[in-house]
Amino acid sequence: MSSASPLAALRPYARRIALAGAVGALAELAGLALMATSAWLICRAAQQPALSALSEAIVAVRGFAVLRGALRYAERLVSHDAVLRALADLRGRVYAALVPAGAATGHSGETLTSVVADVEAISDIALRCLLPAVAALLVAVAGTALSAILVPASALPLALGLLLAGVVVPAATGVATARASAGIAAARGELAARTVDLIDGREDLLAFGATEAAVATADAAAARLARLERATARHAGIAAAAGFLIRGATMVTVLLVSIGAAHGHRLGVVMISVVTLTALLAFEPAAALPEAAQRLARGYAALRRVTAILAAAPAVPDPACPAPAPTGPVTLRVRGLRVRYAASAPPAVRDLDLDLAPGSRVVLVGPSGAGKSTALAALMRLVEFDGGTVRLNGVDLRDYAGDAIRRAVSGALSDGHVFNATLRANLLLARPGATGEQLDEALRRARLLDWVRGLPAGLDTVTGPGGQQLSGGQRRRLILARAFLADPPVLVLDEPTEGLDPQTADEVLRDVLRPGPQAVLLVTHHLTGLEGASEVIVLDQGAVAGRGAPADVLAPPGHLTSPGPGDLVGGARGR
Repeated sequence: MSSASPLAALRPYARRIALAGAVGALAELAGLALMATSAWLICRAAQQPALSALSEAIVAVRGFAVLRGALRYAERLVSHDAVLRALADLRGRVYAALVPAGAATGHSGETLTSVVADVEAISDIALRCLLPAVAALLVAVAGTALSAILVPASALPLALGLLLAGVVVPAATGVATARASAGIAAARGELAARTVDLIDGREDLLAFGATEAAVATADAAAARLARLERATARHAGIAAAAGFLIRGATMVTVLLVSIGAAHGHRLGVVMISVVTLTALLAFEPAAALPEAAQRLARGYAALRRVTAILAAAPAVPDPACPAPAPTGPVTLRVRGLRVRYAASAPPAVRDLDLDLAPGSRVVLVGPSGAGKSTALAALMRLVEFDGGTVRLNGVDLRDYAGDAIRRAVSGALSDGHVFNATLRANLLLARPGATGEQLDEALRRARLLDWVRGLPAGLDTVTGPGGQQLSGGQRRRLILARAFLADPPVLVLDEPTEGLDPQTADEVLRDVLRPGPQAVLLVTHHLTGLEGASEVIVLDQGAVAGRGAPADVLAPPGHLTSPGPGDLVGGARGR
């Protein structure tokens, strides 16, 4: 948790929010003045004075009415503009902070749902907490001051009533809500996670007969959330009832005190009406404060969590003064690379050497857990490496900004994501200005063009959440086509043929490894179609177990064999 104040997230928009608060307070004061002047005008007119005695009050009522409406509109405009700008900026910063970690580790449905809810709750702090509180304070002070001027004896009971309704009741409500908010956030996140499990894992649940148990678990989470939210609703109801009783008692007290103080004066009825109606309006902003306190308790807890995300050190930090981004053909030189995920854990990759020059074709093979994907992630600066050197065009990889590296070293990772959008939109993520010919070429290389052309909507076909409208092989080939379209200087591909039939897999691999100016680093379990590789490196338990030309490493009498379609079943020649 960062030690910085959570409210620092709203600091860049403090001036806009302060302006909105000032305009809102002026609108409330205009309403208070309108009520007091109207009460005086009506009661004084009932005494049938000369019209000249009422002319100024008539003009004032009209002026305050117009002013109140204009200020209310301006307050809504300024406050929503400020808060929505702050919210949009904060949302972008939070997502930017989550993306680097998510690229390497992923995020659960619970985490993402909680973050989305937290960011939305933060908007309530300024819009529905701070601004109403400022307006309520100014109206309370102005109403009490006016009562003290007109009927001094009425100021004390009004001030006490406003203190109870505007401070004590909201504070008690906020404390109760703060105690429950952590439980509500956890329960909401748990329910979201259970819902994601039910939707994404429905086929597995059906296959193992576990659907009923999973639904029961989700129902229990929903019941717990409902119970906590009902408790919060009870707190709000009690606060509203308490505020109503306090306002009623204060009104009766102010009325009785004013009657006694104004007895015997010719304008006593007028003053009684003005003071009583002024007191009534002074309570209006305070009536919204218990709900504001609830929102503040929830929003402040959310703001602390979001601020912690923003303040957390990234898994792979950028340098303070990054080197200029590499341009043109690039060369990647790796010596003694070592990666470990925890200080006490054994290295996931150790002593890895490789060279990726323009036109080179390097293939990493090895059993699951050998460290192949970890090596790719380290070269793309998605995970940190703690040993060895990696140089891109002769410059240490750590001296570049992460985004600059990933523009030069990029491609398709094993957990590539298909977005709930059209096929065209998924492809254009890699190159927004791509032409139709470039899209077709990328799809052709991924062996997907004929299928796309046969679809009724073609490239405008929607993939569904996570690409659910596509088969597993189609998803992989769409991700591969996106990597081809990006065309980085160093193309990295992690299991690009997963889920493809052997013939298509061989065709794709031969296309990837055909001669060209681009450097290619390929991770695969598929051991056929690799004849075009300039070097094959075999990893086993994070270390290099063998390396050489495809004919030397993959062919008998080596221990690495490829029966049928060619899955990795053993070690490597030349240990």
